[in-house]
Amino acid sequence: MNICVIPARGGSKRIPRKNIRVFSGRPMIDYAISAARESGLFEHIVVSTDDQEIAQLSRECGAETPFMRTATLADDHTPTVPVVADAIVRCESLGWSINDVCCIYPCVPFIQTVDLREALRLLKVSGADYAFPIAEFPAAIQRAMRLGTDGRVSPFFPDGELVRTQDLESAYHDAGQFYWGKRSAWLSNPLIHSSGAGLIIPKARTVDIDTDEDWDMAEMMHQANH
Repeated sequence: MNICVIPARGGSKRIPRKNIRVFSGRPMIDYAISAARESGLFEHIVVSTDDQEIAQLSRECGAETPFMRTATLADDHTPTVPVVADAIVRCESLGWSINDVCCIYPCVPFIQTVDLREALRLLKVSGADYAFPIAEFPAAIQRAMRLGTDGRVSPFFPDGELVRTQDLESAYHDAGQFYWGKRSAWLSNPLIHSSGAGLIIPKARTVDIDTDEDWDMAEMMHQANH
């Protein structure tokens, strides 16, 4: 079976209660749960959380919470892979036979079911351990600069300074929405990016929500698109 794991801890610092804060009329986590349900790809949609309020709301939105995440896996420094690996082990202790697992982040109001399906197809055909959405950087990374304490700038890549922008190689970043992975990969390989295949999605469907300003901008974008 395929399962979805949504990691949603309760201790968000920069935007308190971000995972369940109302975004365009719905709890934020509902976008992730709804996309997983509508995709038809999962036998189980599991929210891994240490927070009882998040667990209750997740169940109301249609997800399962068959366990509560331990505090050791719910701090500011816990990576994604150990959280998903823990969910796999704990779900298999219930008798589930798991094949592929998709980790969907809880704050993804622009996620689309077509991307979930295409990324699963990419996982299968690529032979990679993971597959996830990526987007092109809005500017050439070869023109990136560092700023010194004296206010002077210097290029990170001096060889690209005089090259025409259209002649520079395109570069992509993680869209930060979800990751498909083989069960064996989640349990043994923490290197998602260097072991993955990338599904290109439009830049307009990617957004980082780390501050209140990010939140307001994302909400305006969402309302304009819907």
